[in-house]
Amino acid sequence: MKKQQRQEDIIRTLRSSPEPVSGTALSEIFQVSRQSIVQDIALLKAAHYNIISTNKGYIIVDPPPKEKVFKVYHSHEEIGDELYTIVDAGGFVRDVFIIHDIYGKIQVNLFLATRTDVDAFVAGLEEKKTSPLMKLTDKVHYHTVEAVSDSIIRGVEKSLQEKGYLITSSDF
Repeated sequence: MKKQQRQEDIIRTLRSSPEPVSGTALSEIFQVSRQSIVQDIALLKAAHYNIISTNKGYIIVDPPPKEKVFKVYHSHEEIGDELYTIVDAGGFVRDVFIIHDIYGKIQVNLFLATRTDVDAFVAGLEEKKTSPLMKLTDKVHYHTVEAVSDSIIRGVEKSLQEKGYLITSSDF
């Protein structure tokens, strides 16, 4: 099981449990070490999930995150600024995807919650000399953004619009 899928399943497990779930129980469920679970929990907390560690295990106390898909457009050089705009407004960038004329939807999970995450992603693009997905669709792409409230989602939308990154139906 991939780490991203395991983290999604951990959230589902915690939400569906009426009582705390121990790290040992989670490690048995997902057949990974307890240390892997501790790392997953730390990453989920960084992604704005309100997970609390108790003496009996982990609980999640917040409602499911709000999410919205944003259609955006910008240059290659503006990738970092676009992602900073989202995380600075309190958003969590879950993924990037494009709709390709031939291949259909191509989606990659990003899991970016902080400027440090964005810096690592942008550095990875540069170090590996990788072309971003938006290159396949004339710079048009989508991000699924999560946040703990609708007001943060609206703030992300406003910030993207102010910077000229957001595509509205009248733009294309």
